Amino acid sequence: MTHPENALSYDIEVPEGQKPERLDLFLAHSGIELTRSQIRRLIKAGNVQVEGRPDAAASFKVRPGNRIVVTVPPPRPCELQPVELDLEVLYEDSHLIVLNKPAGLVVHPGAGKETVTLVHGLLHHCKDLSGIGGEERPGIVHRLDRDTSGVMVAAKDNAAHAALSAQFREGKIKKVYKALVEGRMGTAKGFIDLPIGRHPFNRKKMSTISRCGRQAQTRWEVEQELSGASLLSVRIFTGRTHQIRVHLASAGHPVLGDALYGGKKTVKSPSGEMLTIDRQMLHAFSLAFFHPVKKEKMQFHAPIPRDMADLIRALS
Repeated sequence: MTHPENALSYDIEVPEGQKPERLDLFLAHSGIELTRSQIRRLIKAGNVQVEGRPDAAASFKVRPGNRIVVTVPPPRPCELQPVELDLEVLYEDSHLIVLNKPAGLVVHPGAGKETVTLVHGLLHHCKDLSGIGGEERPGIVHRLDRDTSGVMVAAKDNAAHAALSAQFREGKIKKVYKALVEGRMGTAKGFIDLPIGRHPFNRKKMSTISRCGRQAQTRWEVEQELSGASLLSVRIFTGRTHQIRVHLASAGHPVLGDALYGGKKTVKSPSGEMLTIDRQMLHAFSLAFFHPVKKEKMQFHAPIPRDMADLIRALS
């Protein structure tokens, strides 16, 4: 097998005392600047050789003395076109960028092949993102739903991407949201520990009754009781798709405006006025992590957006 001259290569020998471990897991913990998903793609493409053989599966159990060579081809040029967006940057350095994502903006192109996403804006703002984290998701280490606003971090180099991805995977990143939900909670705080997976009948939804659910944990606390609603501070300890929306709906308190999970699109104010809600009232309020290079703890906040703040006032 031949590789481009400017490909990056890692030559690793499994140390003495190493217990048998999956190839992808061993490499993810070996210190190389790659995420586990990137490693799996390289293994599948035959770019990871064990004892000179490129056909080892991700599940192959490595043992002391095994020699592993990982070849990382240079990234393919990103075909996405940069788009100038008015990004609200909370922090930026040569390794990462922290933003306040507005509601209504998709993070990265999906099945719909959107032409204006946060990724398109990042490609315009940061000139060196091509290939970082994959051709269609350069820099992206986590995401927020289209209609969820708030703090996001994106990586600007492979080392930062791998380090931040590891922190998300290992639950080391603290994520706190603000959610406006239907009804009064009954208690001041609560903890939801229910698995989440794809809904068995509606593929657009996630569910706590999925046949293949993965562990998901959410802690909530009432910040303010409103007219027919509650403002919650919500911390998630896992990052499942639609986690907060699914968990709160399963508790009988869907996020206001979240029609997919039963949230009301109209509510009545104390004065009797009918108020229309245009999107799910969910906001990523704060994000805390360790800088991948400086190793310092960093925390960022995004103020509650105007539409959500107006609804809180109207229901107070």
